[in-house]
Amino acid sequence: MTTCKILIRPRVLRFTILPFASSKRGVSTSHPFILCSKGGLSRSRLGKFLTVRSSMSSSSTSVEQVDRILGGRNDDHGGVVVEMTNEPLDPAVFASLLRASLSQWRQQGKRGVWIKMPIELVSLVEAAVKEGFYFHHAEPKYLMLVLWLPTTPSTLPANASHRVGIGAFVLNEKNEVLVVQEKSGGFRGTGVWKFPTGVVDEGEDICNAAVREVKEETGIDSKFLEILAFRQSHKSYFEKSDLFFVCMLQPLSKDIQPQEAEIEAAQWMPFEEYVAQPFIQKHDLLKKLADICAAKKEREYAGFSPVPTTTGFSQKKSYLYINNRSLNLEE
Repeated sequence: MTTCKILIRPRVLRFTILPFASSKRGVSTSHPFILCSKGGLSRSRLGKFLTVRSSMSSSSTSVEQVDRILGGRNDDHGGVVVEMTNEPLDPAVFASLLRASLSQWRQQGKRGVWIKMPIELVSLVEAAVKEGFYFHHAEPKYLMLVLWLPTTPSTLPANASHRVGIGAFVLNEKNEVLVVQEKSGGFRGTGVWKFPTGVVDEGEDICNAAVREVKEETGIDSKFLEILAFRQSHKSYFEKSDLFFVCMLQPLSKDIQPQEAEIEAAQWMPFEEYVAQPFIQKHDLLKKLADICAAKKEREYAGFSPVPTTTGFSQKKSYLYINNRSLNLEE
């Protein structure tokens, strides 16, 4: 009988040096390198996490243990903003990372935690909700989740509360006003002639939105002059409030080209004929706006004109709308 001896070699870990961001001093502190088992973590996966620790078990073989937290950046209010990449991540792994992250952020005294979750990682939302996160707002490509960590009442800002719209009072040299009949919405099929209206896009100035909407709905080029009035209403659009600005514009062209998709008809109508419509006379808001437009037409009313300005914080350009009838402000 022959005896064979089998030699079992212990596992040998191979290490490689990779760039690394440490969490020991906060989420934004960088550290030049980390020693990591080769094949254990990819370079792209490391970009998501801040803390990695390797250790040896008490067994005869070498085992690598990795403790990680989600990468993020400090905001200006003592919180953390985590922007997840589109790289796939197992929900169980994410849940573990999130719990470890929340534990560390609580120790660090962090306040609000924001997670920007791309639509590709929608499977991770449930894990976040189970840890107390709630929906703050959603955009076409991501969902923003938020959690308040302290035991004190939350001071996190609510989601945007208002939608902003415009109505365009475009008056030509013949005292004719530009009006449209819509193919959709509440005015469809009523025969009512109304001002061109629309919604201000994200990042768009009110004055530019008015010019754009007039061009889109009627093909008329125009120049913004003033905001004549604005109205605030509540629970208008998916329970959100609404700000509606009535703007006066000067036409720069004459030929009307109605927007095929949204506009049934468009025309230049004598102002008096527009005001005389039963629908205008019946509704208090529209009648008051017509009175304002009439006063402006007779130069008995001054609205708010845009004055370019900047702030001392960002130097970003914005507009201050003022009644400058008694002021002489240079742009």
